[in-house]
Amino acid sequence: MAAQKDRPSIERRRFAAELRSMREAAGMTIEEARLALDWSSGRLNHIEGGRHSVPDVSALKALLDLYEVKDPARRDALLALRKEARQRPWWHEYEDVLDDGYVGFEARARRITAFHPIVVHGLLQTPAYAAASARASLARTEEEIERIVEARMERQKLLSRPDAPEFRCVLDEAVLLRLAVAPDLARDQLRHLVDVAEAVDTVTLQVLPISVGLHGCMHGSTVLLDYEDERDPSLVYLETRGRGTYLDSSAQVADYRVALDDVAAESLSRSASIDLIKSMITD
Repeated sequence: MAAQKDRPSIERRRFAAELRSMREAAGMTIEEARLALDWSSGRLNHIEGGRHSVPDVSALKALLDLYEVKDPARRDALLALRKEARQRPWWHEYEDVLDDGYVGFEARARRITAFHPIVVHGLLQTPAYAAASARASLARTEEEIERIVEARMERQKLLSRPDAPEFRCVLDEAVLLRLAVAPDLARDQLRHLVDVAEAVDTVTLQVLPISVGLHGCMHGSTVLLDYEDERDPSLVYLETRGRGTYLDSSAQVADYRVALDDVAAESLSRSASIDLIKSMITD
């Protein structure tokens, strides 16, 4: 589990995995490869970890030559992947308030499965709710809150993309009940949940009734990200007050998948959840 600020993006992680695979196919250790190239100690480790700068074209070509990768198509594919790994997507403009890399992993996911027991998931928040939840943390200035809201609205465009991911979100009923103290905020947020749940085919919204009692996700907010490309292993993201925690071993992912499946099974159906939220708007 890497330090959050140092975690590679999906593109860098994929690029690093390809380089590592080529080295292993060539039957070389990292030490043997770096000595053959007369590189400084740790440089190849950093490149294969994907956490530092992507190698320049000359360095990549040196690696391809060393590993005897001669197929022109294969070499061009690696050069193209390197270019992708160097790109700066929109969320880099908000690194001052998005500092743990999560949005980048979410944006590339094929399937997002989430459970939220405290707040509405960021992909489903209204601007007013996003601002209120950020302000409630007591850790952000008003200027930062404005930036957070801007970033969150940009992030939500993910759900309207032609290749939008499947998004299953379970909200604890307590999330909705907590809104009762702010009627105006509650009305708009609840209506927004209904609108998204009814209009977006790729979104499945469920409510976990308080009457269920104890359940598989008592540990707290959990997000599971699955990817279409087999080179990108699934990730579990656990939200914390500061930077979140990532888990990526197959055993950890399998364990949290069972927990998320449990809360989904215990929750109201999609239609019953929407009906419940509508009744809360009326009330």
